[in-house]
Amino acid sequence: MASDKKETLSHILNIVQHLNSEADLESCLRLILSAAAELTDSEIASLLKYDEVAQDLYFKYVPWFHREAIDAERVPLEGSVAGWAFLNAQPLIVNDAEKDSRHYKRIDHMSDFTTRSILAAPLFLRGKPVGVLEIFNKADDYTEADVTLAETLAGLAATAIDAEWLKKDVANFEHEARELDRMKSDFVAITSHELRTPLGLILGHSTFLKELIGEEYKEQVDVIIRNAARLKEIIESLSNVGNHEAGDSLVRPQKVSVARIISDTCLSFEAAAKERNIRLVKDLPADQAMWVDLDGEKISIVLSNLMKNAVAFTNEGGEIVVSGEQQEDYVKVAVKDNGIGIPRKDLARIFDRFYQVEGHLTRKHGGMGLGLSVAKLMVEMHGGRIWADSEEGKGSVFSFILPSRNELPTPPFAE
Repeated sequence: MASDKKETLSHILNIVQHLNSEADLESCLRLILSAAAELTDSEIASLLKYDEVAQDLYFKYVPWFHREAIDAERVPLEGSVAGWAFLNAQPLIVNDAEKDSRHYKRIDHMSDFTTRSILAAPLFLRGKPVGVLEIFNKADDYTEADVTLAETLAGLAATAIDAEWLKKDVANFEHEARELDRMKSDFVAITSHELRTPLGLILGHSTFLKELIGEEYKEQVDVIIRNAARLKEIIESLSNVGNHEAGDSLVRPQKVSVARIISDTCLSFEAAAKERNIRLVKDLPADQAMWVDLDGEKISIVLSNLMKNAVAFTNEGGEIVVSGEQQEDYVKVAVKDNGIGIPRKDLARIFDRFYQVEGHLTRKHGGMGLGLSVAKLMVEMHGGRIWADSEEGKGSVFSFILPSRNELPTPPFAE
């Protein structure tokens, strides 16, 4: 008896290890059915799955010597041992199949097989029967110990089938995700390309008209120019994302002063900050240019996007501090404001594409949720890292670091 238990445990452990090895479904079921027949001292075993559309059972796996004869056959729920076990969701022992009306004899005739006894155990997934394990022709009568073993093996078979379904679901999901991503990238590329020309004409002609019209219409033309420029920024952001995903966005490094980028960017935002009575402060190391080998245009876009957010989300009378520091291996730039801050629940997703913090803030300040996403892409293209710290109602600090490189000669620094 102890030897039998040891052999049973050894078989089950072997099956579990096989399942964990991510082996294919057929080899798992073959191992399970082989163990079912051997451990119950029976001739063969088979596994049937339920077809929800046809509402009958079909053979999911049978021994190779019966496969061709019965592979396409169906087993009805009424008038079969497997059907009874499935409908009643409990195992069934039939030790004299010839005298039991529930035995479906058609399969015997087709496979030239004589069924003397059957043990059927349903397979369950998430509490619902999905198939049946059948074991045939034990030397003696089937016992409750055989039932326990059959239920255990049926559970392992259900696990193997479930794993196969999950693999297919994941594969289908990944395929759909790739297709959606491709469609999105195509849309972004086509949209940005098609909008550039008419938008350029709108900006060009409206700027020209502003010089010709009287003062009474200049405010209206300014509205056109301002909103066209805003739309241009959105298109550029879309284009930057699209180019990065398509692999067309390259880093063109040269020796650049990060201090100069900070100074120039702050200068470009002085008017916007002054209009809202926001104090704009530069905090840079004295007489230090912070020379780094990078793509200055892209880092200017990064800092501009952070500054744009800071100005937009800082209340009138607030303060924005832009700082820079150089360490041996990297430079660090930070934009700190004492504005409205970011809710804790949104902080982890603010760099996600098209993600926008709080609906009422989006309606107030506009935007598509691309600025921070673009900034993250461009920092990471340089091998850097960007992050945010914030407390709602007290302000935010956006920081990024860029690795220092010394491949190009350092030019003299002039303020």
